[in-house]
Amino acid sequence: MKDTKDEIYWQGVSYRTILSSAATGGAMSITDSVSPPRSGPPRHIHANEDEVFVVLSGEIDYWLDGETGRVGPGETLFIPRGKEHTFQVPGDQPCRHLVILTPGGFETFFAEMAEGQFAIPTDMEAINESAQRHGLTFTGPPLEVQ
Repeated sequence: MKDTKDEIYWQGVSYRTILSSAATGGAMSITDSVSPPRSGPPRHIHANEDEVFVVLSGEIDYWLDGETGRVGPGETLFIPRGKEHTFQVPGDQPCRHLVILTPGGFETFFAEMAEGQFAIPTDMEAINESAQRHGLTFTGPPLEVQ
């Protein structure tokens, strides 16, 4: 199954859904994402989805429930639902990675954020409204790149 949705952008990150929740009967979604250097979200928890990052190019430094590490091209990072986590792209190269979420549906959060072009931290009220609908809770600051 191929999803032909266009690329969307939020906070300098590109998102292209390559397999939608609708195409899988809600089982999963896959988003092809490119994050610029030194970008990354605040710490957060997904209540409903397990998340997998498959790094295609570049690197990701991550913080997962108190543990830290780095994943690079060809490596994966599994984040179980309910676990606090964040990541950041170190250095001066972007990171292209697949974001696989099970079950699917969370790709609509990215779409809502891109449509509204909400900024962190100035638009946190609107961001948190959407986050709550998607079972997402922000819990702390972004990861600091060393």
